[in-house]
Amino acid sequence: MDATGKIELLDTATLARLSNMQLLAKAVVEGFIMGLHKSPYRGFSVEFAEYRAYAPGDDIKHIDWKVYAKTDRYYVKLFEEETNLACHVVLDASGSMAYGSQPLTKLQYAARMSACLLYFMMGQRDAAGLAIFDTAVRTFLPARLRQSHLQHILTTLEDCQPGGETDLAQPLHNVAETIKKRGLVVLISDLLGDIEPLSYALQHLKFAGHDVIVFQVLDPHEMDFPFDQVTEFTDLESGEKLTTAGRSIRDQYLKQFNAHQAAIRDALADLKIDYALFDTRMPLDAALAEYLYKRAKAG
Repeated sequence: MDATGKIELLDTATLARLSNMQLLAKAVVEGFIMGLHKSPYRGFSVEFAEYRAYAPGDDIKHIDWKVYAKTDRYYVKLFEEETNLACHVVLDASGSMAYGSQPLTKLQYAARMSACLLYFMMGQRDAAGLAIFDTAVRTFLPARLRQSHLQHILTTLEDCQPGGETDLAQPLHNVAETIKKRGLVVLISDLLGDIEPLSYALQHLKFAGHDVIVFQVLDPHEMDFPFDQVTEFTDLESGEKLTTAGRSIRDQYLKQFNAHQAAIRDALADLKIDYALFDTRMPLDAALAEYLYKRAKAG
């Protein structure tokens, strides 16, 4: 913490120690919103939980004059029934997400990212839901706009543990068939699986009428492969082990990794799905900025 007692939001070691998802999400989101007002993010329209921008025809009795005095902009108070759309975060909790060379594993980082996004969504009066999967959907919480529902979501994310092998396709097909109301689906995954079946599953979501955003979370060691010495590598899903000199396989690894990444980008571009890559060193508020940017494009 700094001298004022506020959480240093960009310190990943602090984020790793902060396991309370509600406290973490509140701190990151509030810090992000304050940062928007202090920085040149003029393209973002940030509507707070209890307000939206005044529009011609709104009853002036709902204008909050205290907010106007601080911002020189008119905001009207929102009511409980006013919700913009249904947003679901679909979180990959397969075994490969357990890897981590940083203070946070990929799953810990992705779960915190999910908490921040969902907290932010509900602050925007969007109904928020969560699906957690590995080979199948392990948890599905449909989108709702209630504080008790948010508490349930955050508790579920706190308790989230890595599971079995990765199946990127079938769980997404199941989500597409389960969500009846058109909305926004945010997939958060390391995307370490076959691209073709993933493409068909994402296409299913698009055909169901959903806007889709894909956030890929990787560990920096997966991206850079900095291993020089003889190292034992373990497949976190199968348990298979390989001992070899990292230097001897680096070129081959990076060639295959870069080809995989290119295939992901091409597939998502063909589907006109917005995509962003995060590594576990990145500040979580970057995900919020990406979300707002992609949301603005989708709108």
